[in-house]
Amino acid sequence: MDLAYSPQEQAFRKEVRGWLADNLPADIRGKVTGYRSMAKEDIIRWHKILAEKGWSVPHWPVEWGGTGWDITQRYIFNEEFGLAGAPNLPNFGPNMCASVLMRFGTDAQKNRFLPRIRMGDDFWVQGYSEPGSGSDLASLKTRADRKGDKYVVNGQKIWTTLGHYGDWIFCLVRTNFDTKIRQEGISFLLIDMKTPGITVRPLILMDGGHEVNEVFFENVEVPVENLVHEEGKGWTVAKYLLGHERMGSGNVGASKREMQALRALAATETKNGKPLMQDPRFRDRLTRAEIELQALELTSMRFLDKMRRTGHPPGADVSMLKLKGSEIQQSITELMMQALGPDAQPFVGVDEGSVDAYRSRMSPRYFNYRKTTIYAGSNEIQRNIIAKMTLGL
Repeated sequence: MDLAYSPQEQAFRKEVRGWLADNLPADIRGKVTGYRSMAKEDIIRWHKILAEKGWSVPHWPVEWGGTGWDITQRYIFNEEFGLAGAPNLPNFGPNMCASVLMRFGTDAQKNRFLPRIRMGDDFWVQGYSEPGSGSDLASLKTRADRKGDKYVVNGQKIWTTLGHYGDWIFCLVRTNFDTKIRQEGISFLLIDMKTPGITVRPLILMDGGHEVNEVFFENVEVPVENLVHEEGKGWTVAKYLLGHERMGSGNVGASKREMQALRALAATETKNGKPLMQDPRFRDRLTRAEIELQALELTSMRFLDKMRRTGHPPGADVSMLKLKGSEIQQSITELMMQALGPDAQPFVGVDEGSVDAYRSRMSPRYFNYRKTTIYAGSNEIQRNIIAKMTLGL
């Protein structure tokens, strides 16, 4: 097993780091490192900058605009993004929908959608969860009835991340209600969000942010050519798509950047007149989190080594990256809250660039990061996957 980077990979890291230093807009980086929400215009602007460089979809095949990088280069690229405070592009178009289209889409669908996804011309969102159908996704009730050359869609999706930004949404819908097995009779549709009958309503989270939404479909007409794969075989597509969420969900680079910020914070904050880092209990928790992060990084590199030696994608055990990565992200926010103490309470009417503005966003960030152990499959589900598929229990 080789966990060291080659000289060529080190040179590649230096290239990526230098380009990010020169091309990442300061205002966008400030929003990431200052825990502020990015507007749709910010996301599209950054997407266009990456597309012009040829780096918006580095994991795609070269014939569709990918870079031709190997798995290690892509890992280095993502890690440097996190370290630099560069925002990752939303997964829904470049990673999730694109992966599905490349595997299951028709030539017409690929030619229509993939170039626009690569250039950031269309903003995609995901329509999976429904009221009462979150962890038990196969119980979804949104229906699509075939009428001639169209499907007529009726139903509701919920927790639709960035749905208010969406130009297109890919949805799981039920096209057959007479099956004995619930996973059968589900189809995968691509729907233009400008179609009459679609209503998007905001869901304001406990951190005060507008990130997720409800989406209602009332007699929404969708052309049959927007069906991906076979009618009634959408569950196959959904399982394939979910696998693409987990390999990068450890977020090692971003967590390393946050850990540095936490150490700096603990060196300046005081408790009983002494720097917080001199408090043995706090220092113990911080050290434990750092060790966990180092172990996560080594585990990620073990997966990289295995993939570059075998050429095969990771198996079910990749779930441990999502599981531990999300728990570490939560631990860092908890330690930041502890370091700030009462100062972590939200302030009202502070200037964006002030220290108090940074402190005022810590509580909302803490609340928001409660979600990390739920998305891409809850951590309870990840433990079940590891137990069944890896340990054979």
